Amino acid sequence: MSDDIDDPRRDFLVKMLTAGAFATGVWSLPATVQSMGKIPKLLPPGKSFFDISGEVMVNNKLATLDTFVKNNDVVSTGSGAHAVFVVGKDAFILRGNSSMEIEGNEIISTIRVFSGKLLSVFGHREDKKPLHMRSSTATIGIRGTGVYIESDPEKTYLCTCYGITDLSSNVDKNVQERIVSEHHDKPKYLLAKPSQKGKLITPAPMINHTDMELTLIEELVGREPPFGLEGGLYKGPRRDY
Repeated sequence: MSDDIDDPRRDFLVKMLTAGAFATGVWSLPATVQSMGKIPKLLPPGKSFFDISGEVMVNNKLATLDTFVKNNDVVSTGSGAHAVFVVGKDAFILRGNSSMEIEGNEIISTIRVFSGKLLSVFGHREDKKPLHMRSSTATIGIRGTGVYIESDPEKTYLCTCYGITDLSSNVDKNVQERIVSEHHDKPKYLLAKPSQKGKLITPAPMINHTDMELTLIEELVGREPPFGLEGGLYKGPRRDY
């Protein structure tokens, strides 16, 4: 990825930051991004965290910006905290009161979201095998995409921000659905108990995450999302830099 400020995408990010867009809420951003105040760029080797606020733990030890996150680690956050970090080709924003485990050998194979809220962008798997996300009520197959998930015992919220996901209910493995999304097209709830219409997978609104956040964490792994940040228009597959 080039650091050239003439890159229109990075130039736009710089303008938003220097104009105080984060602080003024122009983009209606959560505190996760408002508090950063720095331009994202490809993280160097050996670096995991881009931003930490509040109590962030890795394997039950208090994390700092120098903490390295690797496969088979557990990352958790306290009330009002957040963590923005990278593992390999994948990047995450873990919001407050959340806990996740990263499973895998050389690359991530499974993300377990025990509780809370997680925004993720995933690179394409070199072994061509799908990565899985697991929550209390859902199993999600993922290939090179961006997703936002909220997990609690009663339901899982999932927005396939772009790309393809395969949803499966943990309550009934026969309940499955493939989502093909260009730009937050088909958010879903995966329920612990059937809805009034007897459904375990139901439509949902887009909530609690933004295109600016997706752009920021894609930057950390040297990619750009498949939409125009200024207008949100779909413009094709993601590009690596």
